[in-house]
Amino acid sequence: MGRKHLSQQYDIPGFNDVRQIEIHRAEPLVAEPSAQCVKMATERLKRHKPPGTDQIPAELIKAGTSIFRSEIHKLINYIWNKKELP
Repeated sequence: MGRKHLSQQYDIPGFNDVRQIEIHRAEPLVAEPSAQCVKMATERLKRHKPPGTDQIPAELIKAGTSIFRSEIHKLINYIWNKKELP
Protein backbone atom coordinates (compact mmCIF):
# COMPACT_ATOMS: atom_id res chain seq x y z
CA MET A 1 0.00 0.00 0.00
CA GLY A 2 1.18 3.47 -0.78
CA ARG A 3 1.40 6.42 1.55
CA LYS A 4 -1.32 8.30 -0.26
CA HIS A 5 -3.72 5.38 0.11
CA LEU A 6 -2.93 4.98 3.83
CA SER A 7 -3.21 8.71 4.40
CA GLN A 8 -6.63 8.79 2.77
CA GLN A 9 -7.79 5.52 4.34
CA TYR A 10 -6.92 6.45 7.91
CA ASP A 11 -7.06 10.26 7.58
CA ILE A 12 -3.55 10.79 8.96
CA PRO A 13 -2.60 14.46 8.58
CA GLY A 14 0.96 15.01 7.46
CA PHE A 15 1.50 11.31 6.71
CA ASN A 16 2.68 12.07 3.19
CA ASP A 17 5.30 14.45 4.62
CA VAL A 18 7.18 11.66 6.39
CA ARG A 19 10.30 10.79 4.45
CA GLN A 20 11.12 7.12 3.93
CA ILE A 21 14.59 7.56 5.46
CA GLU A 22 13.03 8.64 8.77
CA ILE A 23 11.05 5.44 8.95
CA HIS A 24 14.15 3.28 8.50
CA ARG A 25 16.05 5.09 11.24
CA ALA A 26 13.41 4.59 13.90
CA GLU A 27 14.72 2.61 16.88
CA PRO A 28 12.63 -0.23 18.30
CA LEU A 29 10.66 0.64 21.41
CA VAL A 30 11.18 -2.77 22.99
CA ALA A 31 13.91 -3.00 25.63
CA GLU A 32 16.28 -5.96 25.74
CA PRO A 33 14.99 -8.93 27.75
CA SER A 34 15.62 -8.76 31.49
CA ALA A 35 16.97 -11.59 33.63
CA GLN A 36 13.51 -11.88 35.22
CA CYS A 37 11.92 -12.22 31.79
CA VAL A 38 14.31 -15.06 30.90
CA LYS A 39 13.60 -16.78 34.22
CA MET A 40 9.84 -16.58 33.69
CA ALA A 41 10.16 -17.84 30.12
CA THR A 42 12.22 -20.86 31.18
CA GLU A 43 9.71 -21.66 33.93
CA ARG A 44 6.86 -21.65 31.38
CA LEU A 45 8.56 -24.15 29.06
CA LYS A 46 6.46 -27.29 28.62
CA ARG A 47 8.04 -30.64 29.40
CA HIS A 48 7.89 -33.75 27.19
CA LYS A 49 7.80 -31.82 23.93
CA PRO A 50 10.28 -32.36 21.12
CA PRO A 51 13.17 -29.88 21.12
CA GLY A 52 13.29 -27.04 18.63
CA THR A 53 15.95 -26.38 16.03
CA ASP A 54 18.57 -25.95 18.77
CA GLN A 55 17.95 -29.58 19.84
CA ILE A 56 17.97 -28.57 23.53
CA PRO A 57 15.17 -30.30 25.45
CA ALA A 58 13.01 -28.08 27.67
CA GLU A 59 13.76 -30.39 30.62
CA LEU A 60 17.45 -29.52 30.37
CA ILE A 61 16.77 -25.79 30.33
CA LYS A 62 14.29 -26.03 33.21
CA ALA A 63 16.77 -28.04 35.29
CA GLY A 64 19.45 -25.37 34.88
CA THR A 65 20.75 -23.40 37.84
CA SER A 66 20.68 -19.63 38.25
CA ILE A 67 24.17 -19.57 36.69
CA PHE A 68 22.81 -21.41 33.66
CA ARG A 69 19.93 -18.91 33.36
CA SER A 70 22.40 -16.04 33.69
CA GLU A 71 24.43 -17.39 30.78
CA ILE A 72 21.28 -17.84 28.68
CA HIS A 73 20.34 -14.25 29.54
CA LYS A 74 23.76 -13.02 28.37
CA LEU A 75 23.43 -14.98 25.13
CA ILE A 76 19.92 -13.67 24.46
CA ASN A 77 21.03 -10.07 25.06
CA TYR A 78 24.08 -10.56 22.83
CA ILE A 79 21.82 -11.78 20.03
CA TRP A 80 19.31 -8.99 20.75
CA ASN A 81 21.91 -6.23 20.53
CA LYS A 82 23.99 -7.61 17.65
CA LYS A 83 20.91 -8.72 15.70
CA GLU A 84 22.73 -11.89 14.62
CA LEU A 85 23.31 -15.37 15.94
CA PRO A 86 26.83 -16.14 17.19
